[in-house]
Amino acid sequence: MRKIRVAIHGIRGRMGQTVVGAVSAEQDMELVCGIDTSPGSLPSPGGKGNVPVYATAQEAIGKHHPDVVVDFSLAPALLPLAREILPQKVHLVSGTTGASSQVLDEITKLASEHKTGVIYAANFAISSVMMMHLSRLASKYFDHAEIIELHHEKKADAPSGTALSTAEGMAAHRGKPFASPDASPGAPSRGLNKEGIAIHSVRLPGILARQEVILGAPGQTLTITSDTVSRDCYMPGVIMAVRRVMAFEEMVIGLDKLLGLQEAACKTAEIKDTE
Repeated sequence: MRKIRVAIHGIRGRMGQTVVGAVSAEQDMELVCGIDTSPGSLPSPGGKGNVPVYATAQEAIGKHHPDVVVDFSLAPALLPLAREILPQKVHLVSGTTGASSQVLDEITKLASEHKTGVIYAANFAISSVMMMHLSRLASKYFDHAEIIELHHEKKADAPSGTALSTAEGMAAHRGKPFASPDASPGAPSRGLNKEGIAIHSVRLPGILARQEVILGAPGQTLTITSDTVSRDCYMPGVIMAVRRVMAFEEMVIGLDKLLGLQEAACKTAEIKDTE
């Protein structure tokens, strides 16, 4: 069986190092190299040699011909990476947050133009994906909602990409923004207003990632929470995406399609419309 050849962009980062261990543990994958601003090498898991690290994707691809690049870097590096690897038919799996809609639109066009799969997800934790899915389903039954997202103190973006994606998905599913009880949605004490949802960001040591979606109606609230305590939680989603991206010739945003949740949401909407 031919193994999937994997390169990791941002390999020296905390997420990059977690991906190293996850990919190396899979029998059908081979970690061939890394890409990072500090080139050189890193010890392979298990002490079996070293993983070469290159400063550019062009050099990494030229020497090792990976099938997939897994990207956990910084938002400004995502588009240049996609421009470099997609024309060379190298697939991309990215969990880098903070990318603008314009960046994602251009990557979508590149993927379609070169018929090369891309999977981009703001969050690869299955619990977080389910939290977002359940929040979308509940959004049709509540007119008010808020999001509290908590992350470690070194997280670069705020609000998180997951929180923004959650709010956008909830508003899209209900077909209109939520009702905001605040007369001044931009007031600093109310957080960022997104589609009528106030998003509150907390950054503290001792926290990895937690998000609460609180929906309210007269006399009741519904809270949907996802809590992750280790970066290992993202790895099942990343590994699934590495395997599945090889079959795509387009860009897929989120793990919903891979988990069949988009179909489930559509069926729920059809039932609601017939009531």
